[in-house]
Amino acid sequence: MAIVSAICNSFKEEILQGGHCLNASGSTAAGNTIKLALYSSNSATLSKSTTVYTAPSDATADPTNTYEVTTTSSGYTGGGNTLTNIDVTLDSDTAVCDFADTSWTSATFTARGCLLYNTTAITGFTTNRSVIVINFGGDKTVTSGTFTIEFPSAAASTAIIQLA
Repeated sequence: MAIVSAICNSFKEEILQGGHCLNASGSTAAGNTIKLALYSSNSATLSKSTTVYTAPSDATADPTNTYEVTTTSSGYTGGGNTLTNIDVTLDSDTAVCDFADTSWTSATFTARGCLLYNTTAITGFTTNRSVIVINFGGDKTVTSGTFTIEFPSAAASTAIIQLA
């Protein structure tokens, strides 16, 4: 079991099938709702093979059965934060996607990685479809403070999601 950084294989297929729209919400077509869930341990099983976000059976357990960050007195909301999509753009010949940074305030927890997933219901697709898994490379801890995920700039060499 481990958190292995990768764009999920199911996302690669589903994007070509019309299962994801990463535009900003006010764009045409309006973007889907993308969430970011945090995981507290490298014992979480997340990789390119992850197809959907699965909520833990008890979000207050420490650790949860999925190793998602616990919701008990931690400042973390089960399922994570909803991201603000930034319109998809083209940088040279690479399509790139960006999201606004997201934070948890008054937080006390440790996170080892995250999963971005799509919660928008689209006929013919499951909900909570996985997009990308990220391993932070080590535990990141916050104690009575703000935990922020900063997304890289939307450029061909740095964007969190790139299609070349």
